[in-house]
Amino acid sequence: MYRCLIKDFETRPSVTHLLEHPFIKQAHGKDTSLRQQLSVLIREQQDVGSRTKTRHERINTRKTLIIESCPDDDLVNLELLDEETIIAHLQKRYQDLQIYTYVGDILIALNPFQNLSIYSPQFSKLYHGMKRSTNPPHIFATADAAYQSMVTLCKDQCIIISGESGAGKTESAHLIVQHLTFLGKANNRTLREKILQVNPLVEAFGNACTAINDNSSRFGKYLEMKFTPTGAVMGAKISEYLLEKSRVIKQATGEKNFHIFYYIYAGLYHQDNLRKYKLPNKTAPRYIDCVNGKVMQDIISSKLYKEQFDAIQDCFRIIGFTEEEVNSVYRILSAILNTGNIEFASASSQHQSDKSEVPNSEALDNAAALLSIGSEELQEALTSHCVVTRGETIIRTNTVDKATDVRDAMSKALYGRLFSWIVNRINALLQPDTNICAAESGMNVGILDIFGFENFKKNSFEQLCINIANEQIQFYFNQHIFALEQIEYQSEGVDASLVEYEDNRPILDMFLQKPMGLLSLLDEESRFPQATDQTLVDKFQDNLRNKYFWTPKRVELCFGIQHYAGQVLYNVSGFLEKNRDTLPADIVVVLRTSENRLLQQLFSSPLTKTGNLATSRARVTAASRSLPPQLNSGRNKSPKYLLKVDTMEMMRHPEETTNMRRQTVASYFRYSLMDLLSKMVVGTPHFVRCIKPNDDRQALRFNKERVMVQLRYTGILETVNIRRQGYSHRILIQEFVNRYYYLAFRAHQMPEGSKENAIIILQKAKLDYWVVGKTKVFLKYYHVEQLNLMLREVIARVVLMQAYTKGWLGAQRYRREREKRRNGAVVIQSAWRGHVAHQNLKLIKREREQAAVQIQSVYRGYRVRKDYKQSRQWTGQPASKKSASTNHSPDEKVVSVSADSVSGSSDASVPKTDKQSDSRERGPLSKQGPTLKLHQHRSPRRRGQQPKLLNSPEDSLYYNHLNRSLDYQGSKRKPRKLGQIKLLDGEDEYYQLLSTIEAVPEEDVLSGTSPNPTSAPPTISSR
Repeated sequence: MYRCLIKDFETRPSVTHLLEHPFIKQAHGKDTSLRQQLSVLIREQQDVGSRTKTRHERINTRKTLIIESCPDDDLVNLELLDEETIIAHLQKRYQDLQIYTYVGDILIALNPFQNLSIYSPQFSKLYHGMKRSTNPPHIFATADAAYQSMVTLCKDQCIIISGESGAGKTESAHLIVQHLTFLGKANNRTLREKILQVNPLVEAFGNACTAINDNSSRFGKYLEMKFTPTGAVMGAKISEYLLEKSRVIKQATGEKNFHIFYYIYAGLYHQDNLRKYKLPNKTAPRYIDCVNGKVMQDIISSKLYKEQFDAIQDCFRIIGFTEEEVNSVYRILSAILNTGNIEFASASSQHQSDKSEVPNSEALDNAAALLSIGSEELQEALTSHCVVTRGETIIRTNTVDKATDVRDAMSKALYGRLFSWIVNRINALLQPDTNICAAESGMNVGILDIFGFENFKKNSFEQLCINIANEQIQFYFNQHIFALEQIEYQSEGVDASLVEYEDNRPILDMFLQKPMGLLSLLDEESRFPQATDQTLVDKFQDNLRNKYFWTPKRVELCFGIQHYAGQVLYNVSGFLEKNRDTLPADIVVVLRTSENRLLQQLFSSPLTKTGNLATSRARVTAASRSLPPQLNSGRNKSPKYLLKVDTMEMMRHPEETTNMRRQTVASYFRYSLMDLLSKMVVGTPHFVRCIKPNDDRQALRFNKERVMVQLRYTGILETVNIRRQGYSHRILIQEFVNRYYYLAFRAHQMPEGSKENAIIILQKAKLDYWVVGKTKVFLKYYHVEQLNLMLREVIARVVLMQAYTKGWLGAQRYRREREKRRNGAVVIQSAWRGHVAHQNLKLIKREREQAAVQIQSVYRGYRVRKDYKQSRQWTGQPASKKSASTNHSPDEKVVSVSADSVSGSSDASVPKTDKQSDSRERGPLSKQGPTLKLHQHRSPRRRGQQPKLLNSPEDSLYYNHLNRSLDYQGSKRKPRKLGQIKLLDGEDEYYQLLSTIEAVPEEDVLSGTSPNPTSAPPTISSR
């Protein structure tokens, strides 16, 4: 039933499942009684007063959810400072699953060896922008302090994670990246996902299982997360150092090869793709096989390997690798495993007795096919080598041991360059977008995750390099925490008690100084071909005479070093060969002929001073020469492998693209340390000291002696003292005043950077235990955090005032804009309404005109029919009445139309009512033939009366005929336009009567003459 209290909504059961629970079913129908019981219980609890609440009103169901801070979170606050008190305090906190503890601004992290539920997004929100003392110690608090310092101070930051192998450094780096990605949320969600996938992918290729750590980093990693000035993440960059390539070919007892080999083998096995990559399915390759021979059983039965392979494929896809690139990576890894299965046997001939050959060519053919090169060329490069002497090329055969070394050297070079290419490819895919922010204006937070201090039963060259790197990290810690701080006390005249600490500078000098340092002596001995491991030990013993170096008695080929973390005994066997790391030029040339573009790029690009693959491809100069004869002869047998080979990538043989014949692993290591320190010193450091509570990797087991040793060599007790007594933050007075003058002065004031103003600011902030030196202000480790919080509050108030002011100004602008828009809307509405009114008026006029025309049409028909009836009655009257009717009234109308009007356009003549026009029409027309007089009685037309429209065909005929008549006579008078000719009442019927009569021009009718004198057209006259 308690599952309903699960806070993770993804794992919390649904309501449907809860309703099916027996407890809920039993309560069905008992609502009233249950309410009464609950109310009684609540009253009892209120009376007892035993209610407890957490700080944030949350139920603490686990010990890991304790989020209340206490004074014991910081060791500086302890009253008694000694080793026993510190150990007892750390043990008590560890038993309570409080694995983090502060030492001032330094975080101590004990490995819990179990999963804790204190890294969810809720905890990321809890530690976002909070004061350090508000919440319990946490890795998120350190990441948040670095992020806030970067945004507030506009300076790069560096988080240095140190500790022994298996102390939890890699996991701490994961958590820091997780919280920084949460803090620097950008709009590009894909970029955040890519950054979170970087560590799992790189660690699959760079981590391995050792005797003391199942996920040990076998390389140094410095991850730089790049942010915009506003704090949004915009990219990332990885720098990798000193990959332990020797692990590819050989592992110590109880150890394994790099994780990726097991992941890919298990993934291809479950996908049935082992045959595609020419890997055996019954016996494991020699490079990953162990003594007990249970590797294949683990690969087949273990689900972890398959799940990790699927996760790696997702990492490739999310980060942006193409399918072709991933397939090339898998082919190269499979080729490395097949290369390890190549075996050599001695072959004697008449002239040579130390010649080697490959008796079984199956593994050789598989490796050559996966590398896309010729098997014969590969065999020649493995079993022979070229020597150029005085311009002559001499081919010498390799012995079985020499051929085996060449084979292993090729495998190490393939894996090392492939790892560098993957890192370079990740950097190219995660580089910041210049459109978002310029590279020089961005800021970085660097995270150092390097291999921890190691002390095995048998320590070799790899452990020596790892421990020297840890010596360098410890020296940087001592310099920053102790040495530089105390030097500034003396130079600034500050009275502070000096803290004694263990300085490891003499040990570093013994390793790194020239020309008598241990690494310099190792390089010198490596240049002698006849040098042996015993001569190397003798040289060390003769030149390294100090208390930090000794040679044990009765133990051959060994020497001891007194490191800062204790004594370590090193076995010198293989030191010279591992330091030389020789890759024959014959192998380089053969691999450059590969059809695989990725493989060509791996062996065509030069190596940097740190031994990594350069990002830019090497340019080939004109000094490139042809290949040796024996390689040319071998390739002539297989010309198909030269189809896609870029011959310009071939370099002079046996010279190489870089001076790698003169570079050694020790020289690469020296340059790597220099490059790493140059990145670290740029940013403000934040230290995380990881502690390993026991060697058995058991949860909740605290080994006091083991923890005591780590606290001693890391200088935790001295760090507590100097953090309590000293001043960890030292800021220039001018910079201090410019940064914090808001706390004591008005915003518009720009005070001078003087001691007096600095003191005013400190007093206004109510701080204590501060000191002002000659040029700097000395503050405790907690002072800067308090000042930043107060500055943030002041700036927040300023921002709030600005927000209100900007809101008021915005409201004013909005009102003006709204008024302007309202006036514009009124204008638009007025214009639109006027337009609509005009359209409505036109429509009304059009409707009225149509109605008037309809009424006129009906009325005209009625009048015509009435007049027609009257005219027929008049034609039947006696002649006396006809003659009497010649004296017609003024209302009568006389119309003369030619017969052609039947086929012409319509027109109407202007009525003639005066006597002159009446007599002019009556005289000549009476002589032209039969006439017809129509008497129409109508009311006189008023001025302004609407004229009639020409709608009948007869009107159009009359108008056209009249127009031709006027043009014929040359008259200057033009008729009116169609639609403007006024028609008199009764004319429609009159025009119909003329449809069968030939018409004459109007002018001829009026004048009494005809255009053709021979024929006079008949006319009809109405009198």
